[in-house]
Amino acid sequence: MKRKDFLRLMGAGTVAIPNLLNGFGLRASNTASLAKALNPYYTDTDKVLVLIQLNGGNDGLNTVIPLDIYPNYYQARPHIYIPEDKVLKLGNFDHVGIHPAMQGLKQLFDENKLAIVQSVGYPEPNFSHFRATDIWRTASDADEVLNTGWIGRYLKYEYPNYPFDFPNPDMPHPLAIEIGYSQTLTMQGPFFGMGIAIADPEDFYDLVNGLDTPVPNTPAGDQLRYVRLISRQANHYADYIKAAYDSVTSQPDYPDTGLSAQLKIVARLIAGGLQTRIYHVGMGGFDTHDFQVDGDFHGIGKHADLLKELSDGIKAFMDDLAYQGVEQRVLGMTYSEFGRRIISNGSFGTDHGAAAPMFVFGTSVQGGVVGDNPIISPTPSVQDNVPMQHDFRSVYTTFLKNWFCVPEADLNEIMLQDFPALPLVAVSDCVSTDSHERNRQAGKKLLSNYPNPFTNSTNITFESGGSKVILQVFDTTGNLVATPLNEACPIGKKTISWDAEGLPSGVYYCRLQNGPVQQIGQMLKVN
Repeated sequence: MKRKDFLRLMGAGTVAIPNLLNGFGLRASNTASLAKALNPYYTDTDKVLVLIQLNGGNDGLNTVIPLDIYPNYYQARPHIYIPEDKVLKLGNFDHVGIHPAMQGLKQLFDENKLAIVQSVGYPEPNFSHFRATDIWRTASDADEVLNTGWIGRYLKYEYPNYPFDFPNPDMPHPLAIEIGYSQTLTMQGPFFGMGIAIADPEDFYDLVNGLDTPVPNTPAGDQLRYVRLISRQANHYADYIKAAYDSVTSQPDYPDTGLSAQLKIVARLIAGGLQTRIYHVGMGGFDTHDFQVDGDFHGIGKHADLLKELSDGIKAFMDDLAYQGVEQRVLGMTYSEFGRRIISNGSFGTDHGAAAPMFVFGTSVQGGVVGDNPIISPTPSVQDNVPMQHDFRSVYTTFLKNWFCVPEADLNEIMLQDFPALPLVAVSDCVSTDSHERNRQAGKKLLSNYPNPFTNSTNITFESGGSKVILQVFDTTGNLVATPLNEACPIGKKTISWDAEGLPSGVYYCRLQNGPVQQIGQMLKVN
């Protein structure tokens, strides 16, 4: 191979392995064995958080019903109350129950895979859909406007070098995936969006099946076809998403609903080996100002249909994760921009309110009910709201601290204030600190060689963080062909010469290992 051909195909300098392999036209699904040979830390078992947004403001009092003050609840909601004998009881928690449409979540609760957090909100609540949504997505105070999301800040903390030199061997997959036409503020980092968006389930299935919706046989259709082609080429992660999807051969049945279609995709990508940490899905329709219930049978109606879709979708998702053997990797939560007023209105509905319950689900959840039922006056006014008992940012802090294992000293960098964690997640399920250190180095260039291409020898330059450094050279099949260095090195840059005389010409991969940190660079030997 000539130097100009090498530069044309690969580019000069160190290139991340996923881009390099794709540059040679290999399928993403065939890169795993080589990646594992080059990177002993290669894993597909990291922790995952799934966020489900209930757009519109879910009515918490008809979702989680306060049975210990049922007469006050009934008095406040004569048009929409849920009959007491229809409420689903929750084991030993006889003071509270959930809507009769939520049989799926009831079963998860009985299996200790569901926690209910009572009266979640924030001080001085805002009742605008748009502003309240921004507050939940950014974890800001009510009077504070932020341009970064809480997940975006977390991912920037975990992967500070993103997006430069991503994908790479440490993180070859998207950091976060949203089902929607654009990334939300939740995933916005200080400078860049920290994830990717998949427009909708139909477009996703077109992607993985290599299909396009028909375009008109016109010049405009030709332009649309070209835009689709360029878009697909520009998506560095499409091959990896498709490979993960293709590696799962079967899934249990899901309900035929919009939320279930999204969660089915998420389950398949998790089971397929994506190291993506965050998934965001959503469903709308919760702005129930009118006809929230059937006028004669309050257990059915618009709100009941929404809660059934939510409950059945989560249950099917959890069943699928168990079927795929990845249930222990995943935690999920629901959230809505606000709750509804205590008293019902005259249109068989409810108006914008303050605090509402959240659901947290997964095998690592400490199941049960966190907090007390809201206080309802015997004579409530139309302005009365459910008072906040738990700040929603305490829920976020709990996931960061006890699921993703962000150290206490670093939480302020993400949450911007101190918020206490809640008893929701088993602390023992933390990811390793070695994983975190590798993630923080991902994308940082620690290794290079010159000349490249070379004939018989090349100079390898690397950056050491101290302690033992191992330099290994592999061929394209993953076989170890040389170990140029294996010794303790001081902090800083160092250059050594490597003699490759006797090896055939071709592509080689140099691997740097320094404690938990590793990086790969490509080299080309020519005649």
